Amino acid sequence: MWERSLVLSAPGKVILHGEHAVVHGKVALAVALNLRTFLRLRPCAEGRVCIRLPGVGVVRSWDTSCLQALRRGFAADFDESKSPSVEQLDTLKEFAGIAAGASAPESLATLAFLYMCLAISAKYGDVPSVDILVWSELPTGAGLGSSAAYAVCLAAALLTACGAILCPLKEGESTARWTEEELTLINSWAFQGEQVIHGNPSGVDNAVGTWGGALRYQSGKITPLKRVPTLRILLTNTKVPRSTKVLVAGVKEKILKFPAIMNPVLDSIDAISQECQSVLEAMPANPSPEYYPVLEELFDINQHHLNVIGVGHPSLDRLCRVTASHGLHSKLTGAGGGGCGITLLRPDTSPLAVEAAKRDLCACGFECWETNIGAPGVTLHSSSSLNTEVLHALSES
Repeated sequence: MWERSLVLSAPGKVILHGEHAVVHGKVALAVALNLRTFLRLRPCAEGRVCIRLPGVGVVRSWDTSCLQALRRGFAADFDESKSPSVEQLDTLKEFAGIAAGASAPESLATLAFLYMCLAISAKYGDVPSVDILVWSELPTGAGLGSSAAYAVCLAAALLTACGAILCPLKEGESTARWTEEELTLINSWAFQGEQVIHGNPSGVDNAVGTWGGALRYQSGKITPLKRVPTLRILLTNTKVPRSTKVLVAGVKEKILKFPAIMNPVLDSIDAISQECQSVLEAMPANPSPEYYPVLEELFDINQHHLNVIGVGHPSLDRLCRVTASHGLHSKLTGAGGGGCGITLLRPDTSPLAVEAAKRDLCACGFECWETNIGAPGVTLHSSSSLNTEVLHALSES
């Protein structure tokens, strides 16, 4: 039986440059966002497994003996290198009372938990008697990697509870991270969770959640940047809903209609991503203001390009205008057509300017967070390293 209480977290992600162009084989830069998903793992009454997700209204528990029996009933083996099969997921849906075509966050989150719990315990021993509570600072469905942060947290917690990876947090330490080998294992199981939720994910979001920092992604190949400074940003959610699928299709249509016009735009976005990578890798950990003008200019150019390829939106234009009136530079992040935007904050940006910008953005009906990018990946925490809000959220029984 698992005998101690642990808290761990994983970051969200934003696309810094390369959204949409990445679909057409160009470079994208994804960075870890320091809005985090937290998981509390503690012992459960012997013979029970419990999952609580207050953000989506899930409180479920099962007898470990029922889960063991269910696991034995599977014909196919579980393995971190094998995708979840349709048959496995259908069996789990039936067991959990989830409708066949259910796509609500609470259904997918429950399904991912059940799959990962059975799959990881099948490989490393019995189903552990654990009580898991997950709480997140990330909004869901905003393209910020909330499902991947959840999957990374689950993978790390279940692998630790099953004894597949060690608990690296020593007495007196405030935080600790796993070894490179253990992170690779966490990432491969988190990718399984992402497949349960999304079907055919790229693997970028769970890699950012696992390793943190920044990653370069191109044609299926993921490469971590050599080093990444921590950059302060404002993250703004316009709350305008959009369909990524429709936006991606619209870009493709434009490229087919005007190839000689649109392909150079994609090449330019690719060059922006590569230039930004060079700048970031040359920056020290706590960069001084002189590094920022080039980053700001790249934001401005890329935002214009994204409007040219048809993924802008009046709400995002407004976000850029509002922040520009305070001397700040912004661009959309992710699918566009609404959704989220990021605003770069220089180290010498006055707190008054930041507060004024936040106030004006909220007056537009937007939601705004002051946070940073280049954050650490999946991390174990001592209680003393957590802020009051997180402690309060995780103390809910």
